[in-house]
Amino acid sequence: MSKIIKPNRVFAGLGALSSLLLPAMAFAADKPTLNSGDTAWMLTSTALVLLMTIPGLALFYGGMVRSKNVLATLMQCFAITCLVTILWALFGYSIAFGTASNAAANHIWGGLGKAFLSGIRGSLSGSIPETVFMTFQMTFAIITPALIIGAFAERMKFSAMLWFMGIWLLVVYSPIAHWVWGGGWLQDKGVQDFAGGTVVHINAGVAGLMAALVLGKRKGYPTTPMMPHNLGYTMIGASLLWVGWFGFNAGSELAADQTAGMAMAVTQIATAAAALGWMFAEWMAHGKPTTLGIASGAVAGLVAITPASGFVGPMGSIVIGVVAGVICFLAATKMKKALGYDDSLDAFGVHAVGGIVGALLTGIFSAATLGGSGLSSQAHGSISAQFGIQVIGVLGTLIYTAVATLIILKILDAVIGLRVSEESETEGLDLALHDERGYNL
Repeated sequence: MSKIIKPNRVFAGLGALSSLLLPAMAFAADKPTLNSGDTAWMLTSTALVLLMTIPGLALFYGGMVRSKNVLATLMQCFAITCLVTILWALFGYSIAFGTASNAAANHIWGGLGKAFLSGIRGSLSGSIPETVFMTFQMTFAIITPALIIGAFAERMKFSAMLWFMGIWLLVVYSPIAHWVWGGGWLQDKGVQDFAGGTVVHINAGVAGLMAALVLGKRKGYPTTPMMPHNLGYTMIGASLLWVGWFGFNAGSELAADQTAGMAMAVTQIATAAAALGWMFAEWMAHGKPTTLGIASGAVAGLVAITPASGFVGPMGSIVIGVVAGVICFLAATKMKKALGYDDSLDAFGVHAVGGIVGALLTGIFSAATLGGSGLSSQAHGSISAQFGIQVIGVLGTLIYTAVATLIILKILDAVIGLRVSEESETEGLDLALHDERGYNL
């Protein structure tokens, strides 16, 4: 005769078993797991962002310089891509996304615990491999210093450019990336910067202005005509930037989800609105719309929606785009002429000004009442409080970047010199620095 097991003993046994299993199940649920869909999207996004620098930005800038400087401009973009890749792997990633030894230090930088990419093999960043996250962020680190070259185009020595970009990456870009994205003080304050309005665009634009001021104006500027030599290149470059920017903005969600979808949608909408805003402003001011104008307007819209892309809705993105298109047009034409600085390809007028517009308007249109995803927890639901937080982010980036960049430039100018000779500038940097011609006609 078989032994009869009483029901209450069965339930007691199941209860004891569940008490043993539940902590393990909870631990398994909390442990990050690899998501192949997210990983595939981030691999694609990383390639798209690299496309933005080479060939996107290279062609965009290369078409706007004079023909005697086209190869030098392309070379700068290509060399920066190589240089930053190595420096990011050695130190930059650790400074930006490592964790410093104590909380006070971690507000400023990430330390050197991940130097030489120590410890990232086999680890996850959310639902993707940390190797993918590192490479994705590397492409941001590549394009940011590359944007600066538009401000000093046609007059900086190649050797000085390499020194400047290498030092600037580690001293300026990487710490600011940590402040905003790596657990630093601006992130703690609740600054909303989804994909780099402060980290990338204000940072690069202000650094570009400092470089333009320290190097001085191009020989003959502004009396000598310095027209773009190939606007076809510029339009192709702008188009590649537009496409690549979907990886830039939607990829910054680090997942293939609803937020990434909205970031992609508002990126497209804001870019179109800004291109039209710049085009109509130029049309009214000068009587004719230009290809350079509409391309520049599109880039201004891409810049302005960058910090907002994961936080605002479609209608907010239209406002951001139109405002950025018009204000960046005024900055690149009226303001530059009034103040007299030679920002060759309008790096400051498009990137710094566009980044400021986008960063500030993010603090307004991220509000749920205006169609956004919601303000940061530090704003306590107040648009004015979030706007104030955004102002802190903008000012913090402006001040640190301006001062640190100026110091780097002044030291390099004293030690090795920044500017090519007048003879080299007249001859063109293609021949003077690289012994090559862009065109042999």
